[in-house]
Amino acid sequence: MPRASLPLSPAKRRFFAQILLPVAAVTAVALVLAAAALFWTVLKTDGISIDRQVRITQNAINRSVDELATQQQTIAVWDQAVAELQKEQPDWAWIDDEMGTWLHRLFGHDQVYILNARDEAVYAMKHGGVEAAGEYLLARPDLQGLVDGARQGLRAQGPGRNGFNAPDQFGRSGRFLEVLGQPAIASAMTIVPSTGAGVQRSGFEPVIVSVRFLAGPFLTELSARNLIEQPRLSRFDTALARERSFALHNDQGHIIGYFIWEPELPGTTILGVLGPVAAVVLVAILILTALLVWSLRRSIKAVEVSERHARRLALHDVLTGLANRTLFNGRLDDALAAVGRDSRVALLTLDLDRFKHVNDTLGHGAGDTLIRDFATRLSALMRPSDTLARLGGDEFAIVLAGVDSVAEIDALCEAILSAVHQPFELGGSQAFVGVSIGIAIAPQDGTDRVELIRKTDIALYRAKDEGRDCYRYFAPAMDEAVKRRSQIDEDLRAALRTGSGLVMYYQPQVAADSRRIVGLEALVRWNHPTRGFLSPEHFIPVAEETGVIVRLGEWALREVCTMSLRWPQLFLAVNVSAAQFRSSGFAERVIAIVREAGADPRRIELEVTESVLLGDQLTRDSLRTLRAAGFTIALDDFGTGHSSLGYLRQFQVDKITIDRTFVQHLGEPDDGDSAAIIVAIVTLGQALGLVVTAEGVETEDQRRFLSRSGCTEMQGYLFAHPIPEAQLAALLDDVADPAVTEPVDI
Repeated sequence: MPRASLPLSPAKRRFFAQILLPVAAVTAVALVLAAAALFWTVLKTDGISIDRQVRITQNAINRSVDELATQQQTIAVWDQAVAELQKEQPDWAWIDDEMGTWLHRLFGHDQVYILNARDEAVYAMKHGGVEAAGEYLLARPDLQGLVDGARQGLRAQGPGRNGFNAPDQFGRSGRFLEVLGQPAIASAMTIVPSTGAGVQRSGFEPVIVSVRFLAGPFLTELSARNLIEQPRLSRFDTALARERSFALHNDQGHIIGYFIWEPELPGTTILGVLGPVAAVVLVAILILTALLVWSLRRSIKAVEVSERHARRLALHDVLTGLANRTLFNGRLDDALAAVGRDSRVALLTLDLDRFKHVNDTLGHGAGDTLIRDFATRLSALMRPSDTLARLGGDEFAIVLAGVDSVAEIDALCEAILSAVHQPFELGGSQAFVGVSIGIAIAPQDGTDRVELIRKTDIALYRAKDEGRDCYRYFAPAMDEAVKRRSQIDEDLRAALRTGSGLVMYYQPQVAADSRRIVGLEALVRWNHPTRGFLSPEHFIPVAEETGVIVRLGEWALREVCTMSLRWPQLFLAVNVSAAQFRSSGFAERVIAIVREAGADPRRIELEVTESVLLGDQLTRDSLRTLRAAGFTIALDDFGTGHSSLGYLRQFQVDKITIDRTFVQHLGEPDDGDSAAIIVAIVTLGQALGLVVTAEGVETEDQRRFLSRSGCTEMQGYLFAHPIPEAQLAALLDDVADPAVTEPVDI
């Protein structure tokens, strides 16, 4: 019995219907028409072919201007680009990777410049590599009209509401012109937000300029896309006998070169082989057609495989195979759409604790292994209905649909904490990390995806603030705290911008043997317009978290430099946070500020905490640079953290300060080991040749003990409270007198 034929698969049916049959039909018709109208074709084909290639080439070149602008718009209209360029210290590596190099790698842009509001280049990319911004000066005469056109186009639209550009308002200018003596297409576009979440101040828009030269890769692409043979560009018309050319005009109508190529001449070819080889040609056409069909079949299969792979990559994280942000957002939207009175959805945001330490000590390869292992442990705890996603870096998220009770969420969180506490085996080393978890529940915390994610992030930050390695549920009070911190941040930026409200107070430091004032510690205070005087603990943590601490520290340093010039016989101490050290070029900015003020760096004392000594290599290099420049380095609050003899010798600090917690317990019944600790610190300082300062001295008994123990300097309310500059002169006159023994109480 004959075997029944198998039905064709849908893919094969589409191939036969859409590719094979049309190709076969077209081939047959073409052969018949060619045989019937051969002589007429010989006469007309050459001219038609040349005309067609001219039109195709001209259209391709003209169309490339719009294509360049469209490609450029993919990053010019982007919230994240606007936010990054508005930073005081933009992440240039990110800008290069996500903007300049991205345009070169994906679209072949030869040059990319980013200009500030004064049309000065702040970034330059040339053929895939970062160049000095000054490179733009060479191309500026050719591109300035383009930049002006982009800015005029934006102004013609007018600013959006509140004076900021709306996401759909941007200036664009594209031209065909000559750049650096070469024919090129160029486009300039203002960088504006893509959504209402980002804003760009009108009149301060940066401009991105892209240039693509017509020579090189552009000609190669033009040849491949339009089957143009042997294309080349020439300043003059140097076409050979078999070549054709046409002039290239810029926007002003001036000829800037000639496009030359070798056209296809099918009529001449047919005429040359007409006769004995006609049959061979027909057979060759049939063979080539068959090969084309076979090649198309293979290409279609490869495209189908690539499309399946691309669809998976578009929705899954490459490193872990988990859902990525796109798929996570869709799953969360679906879950929230199904929320009702009897069903709840829990959203968990997870962030690994101490993950950066693993990367720094064991390398990024070990960090990737840890991320994969952590994802595997999490996956083992999930139900089939749950969605586990990696949002980026060491940040994960879980969507729990159909949650019956809070106890169910608690059980999962405890299981996650237990799983992460097991050591991770990383190439022969063991790593221990923790995880902080923020939780929000719908519908009680809202049913909007963006709002729910925001609230889980707030809960996550609370978990980190409260010691990490724990989980916290969102509560309305957390939102209020975030808003208060945000308001403090906004007000502090305004105070730094206007120069009002911030003042410096100074607390003397006296020599232990004579009570003579030898220095002043500068302490920043803030006279808030509505909250009154704020001590540093109310706004310094916010400044460090938001990065404003860099500007605040520079302001404080300038104030200290001014005071140093007024009291040259004293040293002035100013606190410097670890966040300032992590900012790029910190040491150079400090040195420049002191030089600009004309102050002596040897009279400036920088008080740092132990976290600075424990920082990364950039922080340590900055510390060494500052000490080499003459600044005194004081290690503040010594004895309360992880300070060791090794750190003191490695970084060669000049002074250590005994934390006030040890001093305040002296003489009390429950003083514990305070006296012994102080003696040990003083002995260590003397052995290393360091100045030892005791803080928080409030009683005469404390002063006598510290003096007998060998402390070099003292500071505290026994001598003076922190006071403003206006009261400083009188205090210095009074306390400088050795006969004065009573503390000055302000």
